Amino acid sequence: MDEFWVFGYGSLMWNPGFPYEERVLAHLGGYRRALCVRSYVHRGTEQRPGLVLGLDRGGSCKGVAFRVTPSDWQATVDYLRERELVTSVYLERHVRARLGDGRDVRALTYVIDRTHSQYAGAVTVEEAARIVGGAVGRSGPNPVYVANTVAHMRELGIRDHWLESVASAIGADQGRD
Repeated sequence: MDEFWVFGYGSLMWNPGFPYEERVLAHLGGYRRALCVRSYVHRGTEQRPGLVLGLDRGGSCKGVAFRVTPSDWQATVDYLRERELVTSVYLERHVRARLGDGRDVRALTYVIDRTHSQYAGAVTVEEAARIVGGAVGRSGPNPVYVANTVAHMRELGIRDHWLESVASAIGADQGRD
């Protein structure tokens, strides 16, 4: 492997937590961004789960790809496993992503395990807004997570109309364009 890339589709896009040499917009086919993970740790509790993003099969997803220097590969993988595999709801995958400049790269990412008990499946905007609206976890209120995601995606020029609708339904898009 000549290069090591990481594909981010949620908070990883603006808060990677690891050093990188290059950060570019990227497109991933075969998966879509979805609020499909019941969060028992970061944005909810087991008594009142929140919803966080996962890559679910079908569709496509615009996100950010990070190129990591060879000397940081192992530390980056270790960090991502600690961050993303807290409850083993995600599966580590190497996927093909197309960078904004047309390059195709192989990237590490985390996709939802549809057999995991935290998989929420497809939820409507209304269901998502109800669940997200009152959930709080170790990393803070779930509505803040959704609002930050939408705001940062807009800054990057990435639109996700479904997620924007959820933010609107919970009032998390106030003051945003």
